[in-house]
Amino acid sequence: MENRDALRRLLEQGVAALGQSLAPDAVEALLDYQALLQRWNAAYNLTAVRDAEGMVTRHLVDSLAIAPYVTGQTLADLGTGPGLPGIPLALLEPARTCLLVDSNGKKVRFLREAIRSLGLGGRVTATQQRVEDVEGRFDCITARAFASLADMLAWGGHLLAPGGTWLAMKGKYPAEELSGVPAGFSVQAIERLAVPGADGERHLVVLRRA
Repeated sequence: MENRDALRRLLEQGVAALGQSLAPDAVEALLDYQALLQRWNAAYNLTAVRDAEGMVTRHLVDSLAIAPYVTGQTLADLGTGPGLPGIPLALLEPARTCLLVDSNGKKVRFLREAIRSLGLGGRVTATQQRVEDVEGRFDCITARAFASLADMLAWGGHLLAPGGTWLAMKGKYPAEELSGVPAGFSVQAIERLAVPGADGERHLVVLRRA
């Protein structure tokens, strides 16, 4: 079993490199989430990242990199998988309510156990649905490696509240996807994210209703 103190240092160093800081209880909750994900991953193959250090950098720190761009009090994380970036963002901001959406049953079972064990019940919920079938309006929507910009907005654009912010997490600069942004939405910014310890490029596309 990996040394929790070493993982704590790795997480805190990564967060500091992002220019952020975390309350001690948020650090411990994030590490509890990572430990639960690693245990479930051994049996259910929820993520290709299998080692604890990789989960801290490529999942936790990567998710927290977009925290400064999250707006409002309600968030929907589409194609959340095992809860990324939704659960780290929920742990960071206790006042925010979050809906985690995925069509994969085993991932949603994990999410419900994570919500229970992390004490997030009442403000974080998980639903097993296709994005186009979800109802509601949210101040902020996140999507990490979920689909092309055209597809994600076609399937889930109805969920973004007026004045809301859509945060699409991408690897390389998505030049070929920009022309596919449907009418009614506009690209506000494309930010290059420097995620310490993570391989490859990271970009965040910030969209709003036009």
